[in-house]
Amino acid sequence: MVRRQLARRGIDARDVLSAMEAVPRERFVPPRLAQSAYADCALPIGEGQTITQPYVVALMAQSMELAPTDRVLEVGAGSGYAAAVLGRLAKEVYTIERHAGLARAARGRLAQLACDNVRVRHGDGSLGWAEHAPFDAIAVAAAAPCVPQALREQLGGGGRLVVPIGPAGGTQRLVRERRIAPSEFRRDELAHVRFVPLVTDRAGPADF
Repeated sequence: MVRRQLARRGIDARDVLSAMEAVPRERFVPPRLAQSAYADCALPIGEGQTITQPYVVALMAQSMELAPTDRVLEVGAGSGYAAAVLGRLAKEVYTIERHAGLARAARGRLAQLACDNVRVRHGDGSLGWAEHAPFDAIAVAAAAPCVPQALREQLGGGGRLVVPIGPAGGTQRLVRERRIAPSEFRRDELAHVRFVPLVTDRAGPADF
């Protein structure tokens, strides 16, 4: 997977490649899909959610430009796979999952794999995790109509926020916003992607 699906497609950060190689992806998919765990596609994990394809996990991780001292927020824990990867790249990872069953299962898997620097919370990820802010980087593993303002507010100076923006059920733009001043962000477009929609209690885009 690392050589064929990632390195050949432009993932060249050695720490990201090492993390992707080290995390056993088959532990984060239903047993019936274990043989397909390393296929470069999203796979269902229950509750209408998916585990993100390996290339996109690696692209997001590389785009976050993580240092070993960084504190990371992930929105959309899913099965916990991306959090396990991020946990090998950063000092602390805080991940939020809207579905209680998925959050419990992710917490169990991460504990079994001794991912002791990853904390899982059940809740509305669009609100972030304010008590542990500011974060050096934030990753959103679900499509939103725009960047949730709460996440921008929880990003530290120089921090990077990677999020898919666009309609549910269609193609979205994976963007990175870098905080360059208290109220100023620089945006880069990274790729076109397809994510499940961000599950939130917000009424609509105006509430973000």
